[in-house]
Amino acid sequence: MEYFEPKSISEALSVLVKHGAEAKVIAGGTDVMVEMNFDHIRPQALLDLTRVPELTGWAREDGWLRIGAGVPYTRLIAELGDELPGLAIAARTVGSPQIRNRGTVGGNLGSASPAGDAHPPLVSVPAVVEVASTRGTRTVPIGEFFTGPKRSALAADELITAVTVPKAAGPQQFAKVGTRNAMVIAVCSFGLSLDLAARTVGTGIGSAGPTPLRAEAAQDYAAEVLPWDGGELDDEVAREFGELVAAAARPIDDVRGSAAYRRHALSVLARRTLRWAWQDRGRWS
Repeated sequence: MEYFEPKSISEALSVLVKHGAEAKVIAGGTDVMVEMNFDHIRPQALLDLTRVPELTGWAREDGWLRIGAGVPYTRLIAELGDELPGLAIAARTVGSPQIRNRGTVGGNLGSASPAGDAHPPLVSVPAVVEVASTRGTRTVPIGEFFTGPKRSALAADELITAVTVPKAAGPQQFAKVGTRNAMVIAVCSFGLSLDLAARTVGTGIGSAGPTPLRAEAAQDYAAEVLPWDGGELDDEVAREFGELVAAAARPIDDVRGSAAYRRHALSVLARRTLRWAWQDRGRWS
């Protein structure tokens, strides 16, 4: 196995041109190294991006935040928690402090797991993924990025360089269900975002389908019936919202949970996160 530690994006892309699909990219290594330890993958080359400085920064751009693919969860929580609260909440649920120090949103996107914790908040807003190759740079809407379980729209010679996320325009929430309280892969997860000015609702469903999903009918329903001009959230509205979210899921039975349990849990998570977000809207006034 060959090991490459490029110092620039152009150097990394040159390695990909030469090795293509034979190279496995490390953007933190918290997923890749586990798969290698279990002998699930045995790549001919490892491309470690942790020393590429262009990937480790973030910037504000016209109401959006461009987050480099190498920014770890710990920095995201500390530096962007106020502007991207949903993503920060999700980041706090990722593994242990050591994992959060190493793991990155870029790496989470690269693995394209339906259970990725960063995915529901990114889908709910929705975000845009920036990818690069020696042929140039392109952007992929998050809804088009995931193509199947652990599959994405990335070509063999492309790297994720950043994810661009709109600054929160209202309360955001994230919650997940797992088989224990800490360091757990989600049985299912849910991200929610409210845009108080536009009066819209965004959703992101994780670990309950072949890819992260949006609950379009739930979004439309909530946008129409929420008391945007003031008032409390009605229990029936929250219940119906939860049912519509559950109906949008496409879960399977597996070792972590049944499809029926995932639908029920998503309904509960959707109700709870909507209520939490609605209670939090005052500080966004």
